[in-house]
Amino acid sequence: MGMDFGWWNKDPELGKYQVAARFHGGNVDWQRKHGHHASWLEHQPSDEDWDKLIFEASKRVPRRLMSPKQFDDLKNVKRD
Repeated sequence: MGMDFGWWNKDPELGKYQVAARFHGGNVDWQRKHGHHASWLEHQPSDEDWDKLIFEASKRVPRRLMSPKQFDDLKNVKRD
């Protein structure tokens, strides 16, 4: 079962875009889109994106939406 995370980023060159990260099977798939009717594109995550993903995941552990083991697995995923 995968876990979905999402948020909005602003970039001076790309403008405002939505980021989606899906954690499943020890991997994280990153996608982004620029508007409601736009298609999802592959996204190369920055260090800020990784930090945001870890922060969002850490909020799910106390509410038992994510187990501590899953959280540890996510933190151990290699950042490219």
